[in-house]
Amino acid sequence: MFGIGKKRDREVEAALDELRQADTVAFGGVGIAGTLLPVTEAYRRVEAALADDPEGVRGQLDRLLAEGTPAGRVYAATLLERLDPAAGRAAWTALRDDPAEFGTFTGCVMGRATLGGYASERLAGA
Repeated sequence: MFGIGKKRDREVEAALDELRQADTVAFGGVGIAGTLLPVTEAYRRVEAALADDPEGVRGQLDRLLAEGTPAGRVYAATLLERLDPAAGRAAWTALRDDPAEFGTFTGCVMGRATLGGYASERLAGA
């Protein structure tokens, strides 16, 4: 599928499924103990696969962007931005009017955001 080994391909596919169903965006450890959420671990697996097989993963990111939950679409746009800044910018631009909400987690602080607000912040910071 991705061309990075059968076992690793299955792990990446499982990680993409996790991201597709995500309800929270957390890029680092959360809580006092800095625990990694399963979705954060999934993001990191896909990020590593992106370095190994960018073309194989790219199509999956486009699919995640189209079919994922709001949090899943944030992960997809973030990964697309790493792979191809222009594609990432296009993804954020497409999301900036989306009112869908998702949970956020930064350290010990939980919050909520809209895709539109999050995308606008990413575009302003780019």
